Amino acid sequence: MTTVTSTGSTAAAATTSTATTTKAKSGFGAMGTADFIKLMTTQMRQQDPFNPMDNKDMLAQMAQFSSLSATTDMSTTLKEIATKLDAVLTAQQAAQATAATTADTTAKTA
Repeated sequence: MTTVTSTGSTAAAATTSTATTTKAKSGFGAMGTADFIKLMTTQMRQQDPFNPMDNKDMLAQMAQFSSLSATTDMSTTLKEIATKLDAVLTAQQAAQATAATTADTTAKTA
C-alpha cells in the first residue's frame, strides 16, 4: 500500500479520523466499500499534485480490496452452506431415529 505524506494539518486530521474509525471496528475485515471509497478519496485529496500516485498503485489497491471483498463474501456463503448442511444432517438423523423406533414398534407388535 502506498503511503500518503502531507505537511498540512488536514492530512493529520483525516489520518486520525480514519485511524479512529478503523480501531472502532474489528480489523480490516470489517471495512466495507464505503470505508474504502472514503480512504481512497482522502488519499487522492492529500496527494502531492506534482507527484501524484501512480495509476498502477491505485489499481493494485482496488484489486486487493476487490479480492478481499470476494473472499469475505465467499466465507460468509460457505458458513451459510455449512449451517444448512448441519440442519439437513440433524433432520436426517432424526428421521433415521424415528424410522428405527417405528421398525422396533412394528416388530414387537407382529
